[in-house]
Amino acid sequence: MSIPEERNLIPFPVRSRFEETQEPSVHPLGPTFAAFDEKVDLAWERFRGNPVLDKTFYLASELADFSVLWHIMGLSRGLTGGSAQREAVRLSAALIAESLIVNGILKSLFHRDRPDHDEERPHDLRQPVTSSFPSGHASAAFLAATLLSDRSKFKPLWYGLAGIVATSRIHVRIHHASDVIAGTIVGLGLSRIVKKFFPL
Repeated sequence: MSIPEERNLIPFPVRSRFEETQEPSVHPLGPTFAAFDEKVDLAWERFRGNPVLDKTFYLASELADFSVLWHIMGLSRGLTGGSAQREAVRLSAALIAESLIVNGILKSLFHRDRPDHDEERPHDLRQPVTSSFPSGHASAAFLAATLLSDRSKFKPLWYGLAGIVATSRIHVRIHHASDVIAGTIVGLGLSRIVKKFFPL
């Protein structure tokens, strides 16, 4: 019985179904947007490696995984009672619907590679295997910010936090700039639909 030679062994985990079937990286909106993404990434490179910015953006990106940050924000408001409970339920339901639409439908329509990232990251971070376009973090962030801003004195805070989460995806190189912009547009669009059909 012969022993397999080492060169025939597979030293790495089997790739995901998405990675196996996706085509070479092509921007779903064309080469102009691909060039835009490259320019933004090169311009943003000066901010990477800054300890404060790295920690801020990596933390924001991690906390917003699966919209946990926004669910917590909605729950904390709901604990105050009254109409705030209805706001919290509306936010959580909207975030679940957003995830199904973005991750279940839109990403399946636009197969795009994540940005290249060969060097070691300064902090641990979950690496998604779904399509890069559009950004689910950005869509959830601006959907949540818009709904949390309803009858709130802290509107600039909510949108500022959403901006940090969305920008963090560019900083950590998990999304291209146009992915984030598209996700932001999707999130703002969904928030208008929610506010129209489910007003407080």
